[in-house]
Amino acid sequence: MAAIPTPPAQPDDDPESYLGRDDRAAERLARSRGWTTVRSLPPGAIITMEYVVGRLNFEVDDHTVTRCWVG
Repeated sequence: MAAIPTPPAQPDDDPESYLGRDDRAAERLARSRGWTTVRSLPPGAIITMEYVVGRLNFEVDDHTVTRCWVG
């Protein structure tokens, strides 16, 4: 029987540290901290809610990160 694969580790990072930042600067920072996928969304966007390891989500209003969550 094959071993169960171990999912890759996520960066040890605080999503709240991105709040209030310019979205472009926040994305560069997130990628430098090891996030493989960074998704920027407008307020109220309809999105799928599947959990993706290594993904950081930003809600962006007028180029400012107003909400941030993992997955």
